[in-house]
Amino acid sequence: MSEPARRELPALGPRGEGWVAIQVVLFVLLGVAAVLGPQWPDALEQPMLGAALVLGAAGAALFLGGLFHLGSQLTPFPKPVEGGTLREDGVFGLARHPIYGGGVLLALAWSLATSYLGLVPTASLCLLVEAKSRREEVWLVEHHPGYEDYRRRVRRRFIPFLW
Repeated sequence: MSEPARRELPALGPRGEGWVAIQVVLFVLLGVAAVLGPQWPDALEQPMLGAALVLGAAGAALFLGGLFHLGSQLTPFPKPVEGGTLREDGVFGLARHPIYGGGVLLALAWSLATSYLGLVPTASLCLLVEAKSRREEVWLVEHHPGYEDYRRRVRRRFIPFLW
């Protein structure tokens, strides 16, 4: 029996604007949770801050490494810019979507530093970037003939050695 055909995720706009709008809403909810949500219990405050610093540093490295490496090809939308080239080195040699991975780590660090209520939009952000990246990869395969080989070589989608 053959494997069922996989449904393609919706574009949510010509460049994927809907994906970005959902992402912005989740980051706003993360900020609201930090301001209005309950703080971590006193016994957990210091360990959570320590973990937040480590995760935040890793997230910033991935996020900024991806931003700088993309240069003029950087766009908030999942559809690649016309005439862009496939980035396969630097942080893109370790993870295919390091900016998304860095953003998730930064959101997790923020939650650990502020309020456990922030873990809800952070978990939702994980689900979103998983789906958004799958939609983006459909466009990347169409745009870059070497993307399939790159995807086979670079197995981690977001965070080197983990995810």
